[in-house]
Amino acid sequence: MRSLSSQLLILTIVFVMLAEVFIFVPSVARFRLAWLNERLSAAHLAILTLDEATDGMVSDNLREELLGHVGAYAINIRRGGAKLVLAADMPPPVQATVDLTESGLPKLVGDALMTLERTDARVLRVVGPSPKSPEVIMDIIIEEQPLKAALVDFAWRIFWLSIVISLVTATLVFLSLQWLMVRPMRRITQNMTDFREDPEDAQRIIPPSARQDEIGVAQRELANLQTGLRAALRQKEHLAALGVAVAKINHDLRGILSTAVLVSDRLEGSEDPEVRRVTPALIAAIDQAVTLCEDTLGYVRQDDAAPRIERMSLFTLVAEIADNAALTNKDGFHIDNQIDQGLDIDADRSQIHRVLNNLTKNAMEADAMTVTISAHSEPGFLHIDINDDGPGLPSRARDNLFLPFRGSVRAGGTGLGLANARELMRNHGGDLTLIDTGESGSTFRATLPVS
Repeated sequence: MRSLSSQLLILTIVFVMLAEVFIFVPSVARFRLAWLNERLSAAHLAILTLDEATDGMVSDNLREELLGHVGAYAINIRRGGAKLVLAADMPPPVQATVDLTESGLPKLVGDALMTLERTDARVLRVVGPSPKSPEVIMDIIIEEQPLKAALVDFAWRIFWLSIVISLVTATLVFLSLQWLMVRPMRRITQNMTDFREDPEDAQRIIPPSARQDEIGVAQRELANLQTGLRAALRQKEHLAALGVAVAKINHDLRGILSTAVLVSDRLEGSEDPEVRRVTPALIAAIDQAVTLCEDTLGYVRQDDAAPRIERMSLFTLVAEIADNAALTNKDGFHIDNQIDQGLDIDADRSQIHRVLNNLTKNAMEADAMTVTISAHSEPGFLHIDINDDGPGLPSRARDNLFLPFRGSVRAGGTGLGLANARELMRNHGGDLTLIDTGESGSTFRATLPVS
């Protein structure tokens, strides 16, 4: 009963039965009214024999036969000013009167339900116009028990008819939904399971459907999704292979550059003026190449994806970065640490250090003299603002700020620093964004989630 088709089958049966209940109540009321009208019609035909009888009298045997045919103890008819009576010698006392002129649906329903509920046998007086001739008023005395028996029989017939209609309707609805919805949904579900096992297999992509309904749209969209995902996975696989190759190349290149650094250091001690003149430019180029290798390795390295969370003091971390910055050769550059000394965060210390150090280093290289680091919190997040007094970022850099190899401000830069920094913050569940930039400086915001 957990399948969609089984649940639909049960719901269909239940809803059809509920609909039959709403139909059953007025049907019983109408059946009771029709049954009583039939008694009045039969009584009218029976009493017409008095018109043909001498002096309006019939024999006792004929009277009993006529009353027995109607099922009444007495029959009274008022036609114009005349009145005809056909009655047994000792009719029983009347216990209730039914006036068919009051035939509103609520009253008919209430009287029918009352008849079904009663257990005692009452004698009823039924008054109403004759179905044969509406100007004739009939008045008969009958027992209620035959009426109740007919109502019970009718109710059982309605019940079994409702069961048959419910089963037939539910079966047809079940088969229709099974063919139109359940089977296609099962195919979609099975295809999703198969595709999950090997998403790079083109044979496991669901064939697009020509159906124009929601199922067809879902199949076509799933086919597009699987095609795009397969292409993305193949591209990711190629990029991963390229990243491994770049990492190996950078590793070997760093070894070569290390040898070049050693040679360049010896060149600085040369007595040749021309050699000493070109040696600083050579060393700067080698340092730039080493930095490029380090940034590229940091970008393709995969161990950064899992930060090692620990409790640490953010003030102490910023103070350490400030002390290191004070040892640089740039005179007058300093970091203003405005972090609260009691502020502790849960993060990977080395990764947050890399992010803040990268931002302060970029500010220094952009000719900023002061970098102010502050923090403020809001529900669920801690914001670390890094503000510098540099000249701001050019529009070209702003457009490609966090894109690797495209977002660099410096000539010859890779743009990997900010890309790495944002990736590290996102690994923590936060982000790195540019809040403001202009002639008075730039402000970056590093966001960390807090519990």
